[in-house]
Order: sequence, then C-alpha cells, then structure tokens
Amino acid sequence: MGKVRVAGFGVSIDGFGAGPDQGLEHPLGQRGGELMSWFFPTRAFRSMVGKEGGTDDPFADAAMEGFGAFILGRNMFGPAGNDWGGPDWKGWWGDNPPYHAPTFILTHHARAPIVMEGGTTFHFVTDGIESALAQAKAAAGDLDVKIGGGVSTVRQYLHGGAIDEIHLAISPAFLGRGESLFAGIDLPYLGYRVKEVVPTELATHLVLSR
Repeated sequence: MGKVRVAGFGVSIDGFGAGPDQGLEHPLGQRGGELMSWFFPTRAFRSMVGKEGGTDDPFADAAMEGFGAFILGRNMFGPAGNDWGGPDWKGWWGDNPPYHAPTFILTHHARAPIVMEGGTTFHFVTDGIESALAQAKAAAGDLDVKIGGGVSTVRQYLHGGAIDEIHLAISPAFLGRGESLFAGIDLPYLGYRVKEVVPTELATHLVLSR
C-alpha cells in the first residue's frame, strides 16, 4: 500500500496556499501564480505543457512521480464562479492532462467520468473525502495517492489524519490575503514533524511527515 502525499504545494511566507478571487483568469487567485514561480522554470513543468528544456529540480520531479491516483478539489478541475468553464469544460490542461492516472474530483455536483488522453480519467465524487480516498487508494494499488489541492481539500484531509507526507514549497512572497493553509490546524498535535529543509533561490522546500 502506498502513501497519501501532498507534493509541490506552493505556500506564501504568510501561509496562504492561494490568493483571493480565484477564477478563470486567475486559477490560483490574485498573485497566486507567485507561489509556483519555483516550479515554472523546471524541466518537469515545461514537459507538462509540451515544452522542452528547463532546470532540473528533484522536488519538481517528485511532485508528479510515483502516484497511481490523484484527488483534486473542484477548483483544481474548473474555474470557481464560472460554471466550471461551461458544459464542455474538461479541465485546465487540455486533452492530455499531466496526471496520467485516475483522478478523483471532490464535488457536490454529479457528472459522468471524463476519459482523457494519456491515461487520465476524471471521476467526480459526490459522497465525501473518505469515499474519494478509498477509491483513489484502490485505483493506485501499491503506488502513492496525491492530494493535489486546492487549499480546502488539503485542509480536509489534514483534519481527517489521512496525509502521510507533505512537501511545501515556501515562496518568498507575502500575499496578505487569500486561502490560509494552516489556520486553526495544530500540526504537532496531528503528529507532523519537519523531516527535511532545503533552501533554494526561488523557494524553501519543507517536507513534513508523521
């Protein structure tokens, strides 16, 4: 049985995992893109968007490797407040999303699965986080399950004690407002400790484990 992990999750110095006013033009909220500025130049990200080159970054590689299933919140699939982009919307990534594995979307609105290119199938789960995790673990087999975000989804699984390891990329940015990742969450009480700290020019990488 694999682990349940958060990997490559960008956070501001003041603890926000997304900026305010998420929507079609700003998927991560106002200034939310600054949280992922460490990731965009990497070879891992550039290959995800069909480009060549980029920097080698082991944390970027690990953010998408070793996973047999993914769990995403609704806003990670479609734009908040925009009817998910319309009835023909199939996610942010085009016909070949980077997941290449079963991907479970938490939602209150039932929808038939969407089969994409490259091995990704979006499944829409309406009966809660426990159901989504059980389905994801069954689909992943011996591989890990990635809790891909957004902030609300990570918080729910933290509260539920389901996450084994968390990799945070702390970007050198203050957002001031947005979605707070850890407000009201007592990580030491939940059993998390800092396992690894790696400072780089664009982000400080923290790995927390139970």
